[in-house]
Amino acid sequence: MTAQERGELLDRIAFTTSIQDCVATDLVIEAVTEDLDLKREILGEVDGLVSDHVIWCTNTSSLSVTQISTAVSQPSRVVGLHFFNPAPVQDFVEIVRTVVTDNAVVEQVREFVGLIGKEAVICEDKAGFIANSLLFGYLNHAASMYEQKYASREDIDTAMRLGCGLPMGPLALLDLIGLDTAYQILDTMYREGRDRLHAPSPILKHMVTAGLKGRKSGRGFYTYAEPGSPQTIADDLTPRATSAGQQVRAVSTVGVVGSGTMATGIIEVFAKSGFAVTFVARSVDKIDKVHASISRSLEKALQRGKISEDDVAATRARISGTMQLEDLAGVDLVLEAIAEDLAIKTALFENLDEICKPGAVLATTTSSLPVVDLAAVTSRPGDVVGLHFFNPAPVMKLVEIVDTVATSPDVIATAIDVVQRTGKVGVRCGDRAGFIVNALLFPYLNDSIKMAEGNYATTEDIDSAMKLGCGYPMGPFELLDVVGLDVSLAIQQTLYREFREPGFAPAPWLEHLVTAGYTGRKAGRGFRSYA
Repeated sequence: MTAQERGELLDRIAFTTSIQDCVATDLVIEAVTEDLDLKREILGEVDGLVSDHVIWCTNTSSLSVTQISTAVSQPSRVVGLHFFNPAPVQDFVEIVRTVVTDNAVVEQVREFVGLIGKEAVICEDKAGFIANSLLFGYLNHAASMYEQKYASREDIDTAMRLGCGLPMGPLALLDLIGLDTAYQILDTMYREGRDRLHAPSPILKHMVTAGLKGRKSGRGFYTYAEPGSPQTIADDLTPRATSAGQQVRAVSTVGVVGSGTMATGIIEVFAKSGFAVTFVARSVDKIDKVHASISRSLEKALQRGKISEDDVAATRARISGTMQLEDLAGVDLVLEAIAEDLAIKTALFENLDEICKPGAVLATTTSSLPVVDLAAVTSRPGDVVGLHFFNPAPVMKLVEIVDTVATSPDVIATAIDVVQRTGKVGVRCGDRAGFIVNALLFPYLNDSIKMAEGNYATTEDIDSAMKLGCGYPMGPFELLDVVGLDVSLAIQQTLYREFREPGFAPAPWLEHLVTAGYTGRKAGRGFRSYA
């Protein structure tokens, strides 16, 4: 912006302390504190000063636009116009219509939003609207996960940033928003919808009561250099470096069971990192396909200058395929990456228990099944651990390290060490459905389906709201179609069975689409159709 443009912009703004100066306006936007009585009082005061053709807008993020609209003589001319902070930067606005809002008014507001260079979505009047309704349910779930000491704050935030590509982890985002603000929004949403997933996690109220409101107070889930500072500093909860004396089992050879996309990616990751890898596939054809796929990947990396020709040759030399499980007898660590079916995995672990040498680590890359169920069928449950890689494994930096009640401390330490040696970032969590990422991600996706299913907003508008309003790399329906609706349904069913939370029950629309065979991109049709 030039000095002249700045001057012209400021000339278009009249600053005043008198509400009387609002008389000659076509559109009024209220953007005061999230207090229903205050908003109604201000709009009621302006109502007697402006003309009948004025359009009324409230920037509330969670309060009822319908309740606010009753403060003026023409509630049919009231809409919610929810800007996102910082308004000059964020290009997204939610237009919220009530049951009495005039359609012509909605269209006028949509035109206005376009004139000021923003992108709008239209939704009905429901606490939290689109973005906050979906976002705060997820944030609340993350706070509860932390409160239950299931995982550390750092691991929860790292898991969601690296596993889902989010700009911030949920606990860091709560600190940025303000825990008092988050509590107020969740409480409003819960009182209106009575959805238990929106009932504020008790830790939020306790922290707010104690004055721990996030960045603005200098302390929330994290501690900051000073109030308002974005810089975190170490505190009593900051993880300490692992002691040098930690016992770790020696791992130089790795076995991988499986030949699908995930297994192939994991084989490549281990081989690139210097491990000798033996993988087991069902046929010579599948073995050849794994080698061919890894060769293509290495060639692409070579062309981009990411690895040298010597690295390519060395990586290929470390990989050997077989059709015999018995060929894994001498490896130090075995990782299964086969179908997400408990019966199949259980049978495999029974075999591995008999075949593998004493002291070998037996790992599973399951994304949602109980690791302890696999450990229980072996004679060495202490040697079993979860190593949940994310797809595509060569690209995604995150690995969830899942320990059961029986996993030995040295096996956990070994798993952490192996993950670090592959150049990945490991986060540690306990053995329960969904671990960290899927346990937080899929209820959010399920809520999105229910929102569209109830005709509250379109799938396109919901996707736009989460991408533009919250900075998500993909909208929920885009992501569901990529993941696969059948896979998503299976994970959501697993979460529902374990937690018995009514809000986790799979959305009927999801079930119907899977029954019809519309499983997403791979089938050519899911929530959207593909060429």
